[in-house]
Amino acid sequence: MGKVFLLDCTLRDGGYINDWNFGEETIRGFSQKIAQTGIEFFEVGFIKGDVYDPNKTLFPDTKSFSNVIHPKKKWLQYVGMIDMSAPVPLDRIAPNDGSSIDGIRVIFKKDKIEEAYTYCQRIQELGYFISVNIVGTDLYTDKEFIDVIEKFNQLHPLTVAIVDSFGLIKRKQFLRLVYIADHNLDDGIALSYHAHNNLQQAFGNAEALVELNLQRDVIVDACVFGMGRGAGNLNLELFAEFMNENYGTSYKIEPMLEIIDEYLNDIYKTKFWGYSLPFYLSASTGCHPNYAIYLAEKNTLSVKSFNELLRGIPQEDKAKFSKERAETFYRQYQENYVDDRDSLRRLTLELTGKSVLFLAPGRSLKEYEKKISEVRNQSGVVAVAVNICADAFVPDYVFCSNIRRYGQIQGKTHARIITTSNLKNVLQTDYVVNFSSFTSPNAEIIDNSGLMCLRLMLAVGVKEVLLAGMDGYTAFQGNDYFDQQLTHKFTQQAQTINALISDQLKKIGSQITLKFITPTRYSVE
Repeated sequence: MGKVFLLDCTLRDGGYINDWNFGEETIRGFSQKIAQTGIEFFEVGFIKGDVYDPNKTLFPDTKSFSNVIHPKKKWLQYVGMIDMSAPVPLDRIAPNDGSSIDGIRVIFKKDKIEEAYTYCQRIQELGYFISVNIVGTDLYTDKEFIDVIEKFNQLHPLTVAIVDSFGLIKRKQFLRLVYIADHNLDDGIALSYHAHNNLQQAFGNAEALVELNLQRDVIVDACVFGMGRGAGNLNLELFAEFMNENYGTSYKIEPMLEIIDEYLNDIYKTKFWGYSLPFYLSASTGCHPNYAIYLAEKNTLSVKSFNELLRGIPQEDKAKFSKERAETFYRQYQENYVDDRDSLRRLTLELTGKSVLFLAPGRSLKEYEKKISEVRNQSGVVAVAVNICADAFVPDYVFCSNIRRYGQIQGKTHARIITTSNLKNVLQTDYVVNFSSFTSPNAEIIDNSGLMCLRLMLAVGVKEVLLAGMDGYTAFQGNDYFDQQLTHKFTQQAQTINALISDQLKKIGSQITLKFITPTRYSVE
């Protein structure tokens, strides 16, 4: 029977959470503590980029690793990873003299097999052991999987890895992949497993792999606290404890817990990873997890809409992600053309030449309630709430372009409801206007409800808009909205979004009078 080894990849895969910016102190402390655990392999980071930054686990060349791992522990194998989608030049891979990493893990997609083979061959010649990591292993047919295994058998790497890139491989499929790999890998080549946890399959699959008692060695990837892209990875501390209890190993758990306490908890508080509904949906629909991240940040889709959008992505695009591609799919889903001429005609008759009290959902709506009420009570002022009921101010209209917010408003207001055409199958609405007619050109704010409503006001002849609760965004969760139910965290995006909205407000304000009656972070002068 072969042996089972554990590989920690926290500083590499966990880097997707914080842009690999762990900080120099954390990187060194982590490296020292992980060496105390008794695990056999430690992946220090990516080999990528051009400049070494001691605060990041991105290393432009192999020599840079020595800054972190010196002095090396004899019982621990140190590795780095190279992504064949953007491999570093081979002249940055110095001959292995024992002072830096011991091995290199090479990840590649289907279209990079030949390049990866040649690259791995050269790395071996430089004295490093190789781990062949087949990205999206589940996307291969059985024959394709066998073919790639047989090709790399010629190099006799240390290990070949089944990589569940999207965290969607369930046990039956996983065991089939293990069977194929085990029966086609040459003797002496270990089998590795790299799991993501979008469907919570990581631990169960790793457990099933170990219980097979294969004749070849097995290497299981894991991350402390499960820190990794998307829903995270297999938890190192949990699986190490499983190995101790069932297979007589003696991994030390306490240093792993100290890593969580001293280094990772603070990151976790601000940059969440772990199981979530968006990551579940991306995995269940076979989509790249970055689609889930992108769409979740929109904070505009119901679960049903989220699922529908992901399922509607063409099969050939599901495994590929770019911001531009995601924005295209999002815009296509949101655009649901209707003939809105009658709605616009009626709104024009009702609002042309009027002063509109514009009620956005910022905190100032509550803080300046008395002042806003005074404006509301002025003769001739029409109140339009945006994505909120705002009952305290008795709005005449509620504008809604967000299906989540519509669900919170439906049946709870006596105001007339204006919806945009991306809201499908709504039960209560008085006017429907085309979504695409009122969107912004910038992807980050394409469907900002406040801007969409202001463009509608402009289109129907409103004379002036008195803006309340249009405060702008901050990086602090819970600080932006008058109703905590509406809270959405923008973090580092806040400043950029404020600037983009400010620019659009200036353009709208050149055609219609805009007056802020509550404080704002937008610059419109």
